[in-house]
Amino acid sequence: ERNNLAGVQHIVLVLSGKGGVGKSTISTELALSLRHSGKKVGILDVDLCGPTIPRVFRVQDNDVHQCDSGWVPVFVDQDKTISLMSIGFLLEKPDDAVVWRGPKKNALIKQFVADVAWGDLDFLIVDTPPGTSDEHISTVEALRPYKPLGAILVTTPQAVSVGDVRRELTFCRKTGLHVLGIVENMSGFVCPHCSECTNIFSKGGGEELARHSGVPFLGCVPLDPQLSQSLEEGRDFIQEFPKSSAFPALAHIAQQVLDSASQRSS
Repeated sequence: ERNNLAGVQHIVLVLSGKGGVGKSTISTELALSLRHSGKKVGILDVDLCGPTIPRVFRVQDNDVHQCDSGWVPVFVDQDKTISLMSIGFLLEKPDDAVVWRGPKKNALIKQFVADVAWGDLDFLIVDTPPGTSDEHISTVEALRPYKPLGAILVTTPQAVSVGDVRRELTFCRKTGLHVLGIVENMSGFVCPHCSECTNIFSKGGGEELARHSGVPFLGCVPLDPQLSQSLEEGRDFIQEFPKSSAFPALAHIAQQVLDSASQRSS
């Protein structure tokens, strides 16, 4: 049987119990950070109802082609250091809604896992939809034979978001998915003029959850207009905004993922 994940060294899932916390942002910036560390990275976007990964890399108009091994992912750059697969490439129009029941979604996720010809990758990042339902179970079950490195859980500081991520932790434990750590996104707003950080929501919810749950805390990523701008314009934030206050936080998260991968390899 064909195994298109044979050349993938490490698989990382990005999860959260709720939408709007920035899973796609963390997935994108993690991929860019790993690319700047000399790694080849793929992103599998299994958010079937809200595929944003093609847009933030400015490749939403690209088509997916077939080869003998299955679907060829879309490459972001000429060096083929970042490759993407998303239902966004399969829709006839960008505004088309995916109005599917569970079985059809699950079948596509299994097809994404089995039929994308990733080639050799250091990391495959799986950007998931919100929640702990059908798509998550299908994704974890389909990836289980390939022994994922683990999951990064994304939250925002508010108690409501942290409560939802607590349920996601329970999901990981029930499905036997190792938790690499928790990221607190949108942790304060950085003024573009004076660089002062204001806690718009609250602060520390993600760190407290990590401490109570006994899992690593990977860091706080502040709300930064430069980060939002780079995502809107499809620019490489890691390369273009090294002086941004969000840069060290994102670089630190990527370094901890690299450390976890090297520990497993050794």
